[in-house]
Amino acid sequence: MDPSPLGLVTGPPLIEGVKTKALRVLPDERGWLMEILRADDEGLFVRFGQVYVSATYPGVVKAWHYHQRQVDTFACVAGMIKLVLVDTRESSPTNGKINEFFIGAKNPLLVQVPNLVYHGWKCIGPETALVVNVPTAPYNYDVPDEFRLAPHGALPYDWSRKDG
Repeated sequence: MDPSPLGLVTGPPLIEGVKTKALRVLPDERGWLMEILRADDEGLFVRFGQVYVSATYPGVVKAWHYHQRQVDTFACVAGMIKLVLVDTRESSPTNGKINEFFIGAKNPLLVQVPNLVYHGWKCIGPETALVVNVPTAPYNYDVPDEFRLAPHGALPYDWSRKDG
């Protein structure tokens, strides 16, 4: 996938409603800075719900779930993950489509997952991956907007490494 002049990523067709943005790392002698999501990111910023970091140990799969209302916006800021999206929406023009994104330190990319699309990830590097999410709504502890499936066998996706 190649970044466009606007920072949006082009490549294989995306699931309907999925958006991406190439992230810039700005290094200097003190370290580096990476902007993830800005309020003026037209077409990407919806609204602020909360921000959280999820740590995933090497080889671990955190999947599957979707949200009825919430939109998730992910960036992996340490390590590497394979983020996978599966469109099971019956009325979607991309129903049945699967998207894979290899994101993290070696490929800084923002991926926005629309509601009703199953998603999950696997840490594919040798170190713990840190994933930042900026969802459009805060987590509701009493009535979570989260619908889960088992990580293996519930959807037509194999988390095994693909050698070749």
